[in-house]
Amino acid sequence: MAFVVAAVWKAKPGEEHRIHEVIKTMTPLSRAEPENLYYQAQVAPDDPTKFFLYEQYTSEQGYEHHKATEHFQKHVFGYAVDFLEKREVATYETIDV
Repeated sequence: MAFVVAAVWKAKPGEEHRIHEVIKTMTPLSRAEPENLYYQAQVAPDDPTKFFLYEQYTSEQGYEHHKATEHFQKHVFGYAVDFLEKREVATYETIDV
């Protein structure tokens, strides 16, 4: 079973380029984390300020480790949040079939 994170980020008007750069920085760093199974960001085709991040971790603790990493603290909490109008995060667990 994987722990799934679905996040929606809405950039402040005119700041979407900053969020795009943060995502480009965070993606390889997050994918390299030992407890990360999948990390992929998308942008809405009709709204360049709206981003969707889909992530999977080995467990909820793996996600907590991700949020505690130096790169998350620096690039997300220390930078990106200043340029976001809204940030929503929902979590799920996969259903084993």
